[in-house]
Formats: sequence, structure tokens, C-alpha cells
Amino acid sequence: MDIKSMKNYLYWLYCQFELITCSYLMEPWEKLLFYTFNITMLVMVLYTAYTFVPVHISTAFQFFLHLFGNQHENTVSIVK
Repeated sequence: MDIKSMKNYLYWLYCQFELITCSYLMEPWEKLLFYTFNITMLVMVLYTAYTFVPVHISTAFQFFLHLFGNQHENTVSIVK
């Protein structure tokens, strides 16, 4: 894929985005507010996922290990 076709493809994707969101009907200042809001929300969702999803996955993994009978790493077993 050469650069010209890539440029055309990205422009086509941008046009599709504008058609789907109807942002081609907005004035420039409205587009700025709309895009700023959407990018802010996307960044906040990605940050939240990056921060909290690993903790929840770890907690769920520990729960299922306990559920299936495996002991936690920090428990001490007594051998007689």
C-alpha cells in the first residue's frame, strides 16, 4: 500500500466519521467542542481501564484460585 492510497483511505475514514456523527453540519467552534469532549471522554475511559482493570483481573484470579482449592501464596501450611 503506497502513501497516496493510505492518505486517501484515511481521508475516507474521516469522511465516514463525519457522516456518522453528523459533524459535517457543525460550525468550526462546535466541531472543536465536540471533538474535545469526545477525546476527553476517550482518554478518561482508557485511563480508567489501565488503572482499574488489572486490579479486578487479579482479584478475580485470586477468587477462582481459592474457589478451586488452591491456597494463596502467603499462607503457611503446617506439616506434622
